Amino acid sequence: MRIPCPLCGPRDRREFYYKGAALDCPDPEAGAQAWDDYVHLRENPAGVTRDLWQHEAGCGAWIVVTRNTVSHEVLGAVLAREAVL
Repeated sequence: MRIPCPLCGPRDRREFYYKGAALDCPDPEAGAQAWDDYVHLRENPAGVTRDLWQHEAGCGAWIVVTRNTVSHEVLGAVLAREAVL
């Protein structure tokens, strides 16, 4: 799989560190259950997902990658600081 780093261009996925689903954090005052769910519960959907990756062996940027988990097609990537979650 090749991931299009917004700063470096397309790179092999082995250059990246996978962090997980790109999710909004709960409000700091949301309570223990909301934070427990955020940290421990994840869906495993078949289809289009948005994931957080770091270009660890490259520029170091954190990016949000949109990809299809069924076809392994990468649909796009944006810098995490510019992503709308």
